[in-house]
Amino acid sequence: MRFNIFLKTRSFFTKMNNKILTVDEALNNLDRIKNILKSGGVIAVPTDTIYGVACLACNKNSLDKIYRIKGRSNTKPLAISVGKSEDLDKWSWVNLSISSLQSLLPGPVTLVFDRKPTLPVELNPNTKSIGIRIPNYKFMIDLAQHCDEPIALTSANISNEPSSLSINEFESLWEDLDLIIDGGQLSSNEVAKAGSTVIDLTEKGTYHIIRNGSHYDNIIKILEETCNLKRKFQ
Repeated sequence: MRFNIFLKTRSFFTKMNNKILTVDEALNNLDRIKNILKSGGVIAVPTDTIYGVACLACNKNSLDKIYRIKGRSNTKPLAISVGKSEDLDKWSWVNLSISSLQSLLPGPVTLVFDRKPTLPVELNPNTKSIGIRIPNYKFMIDLAQHCDEPIALTSANISNEPSSLSINEFESLWEDLDLIIDGGQLSSNEVAKAGSTVIDLTEKGTYHIIRNGSHYDNIIKILEETCNLKRKFQ
């Protein structure tokens, strides 16, 4: 009996270990990761703020799986991650100059614009806007450029639970994930768990903060002094 339990436990951890790649390993296996995503996989990824779970934005089954894994209401929209500032114009109606975009991206922000019809209809079908990220994290940038299509991204945690700064903090999700990229401890500062600052930029010349995140004060300074935007309160 005890031996059987030991074998099952060892088998479980062997299976989990095969799912986990370091960032260096992941950077050398972008084709493998792209194929996992193309086949409908959901993966865990490190970003410049917190750990996230990701899939291709065009895959309805993968999107449903993310909602199921997190216990998240499917009325809550998902953001997308892209590889370069110019990509935002593919999927949204950008009303900032490229220089303003590049002052914010890559960085710990989610920029919300009105969505374009080019965005996969499977993603957030009942919303007119889309949140877009370019995390300041080499793996995420390289993966998005390698896939050359939007990657749906949300936090790696059970919905409404604290965000994760290490993979051990979302261990309860491991079994449901197809791959886990281990970037180590992303921060020792609990403030980092606030995630990205979410900014509504749908109205030209103004910004509205949907969610305060990490690096909030610096982001406000960039929005007002570099992008010359006026704050809108709702």
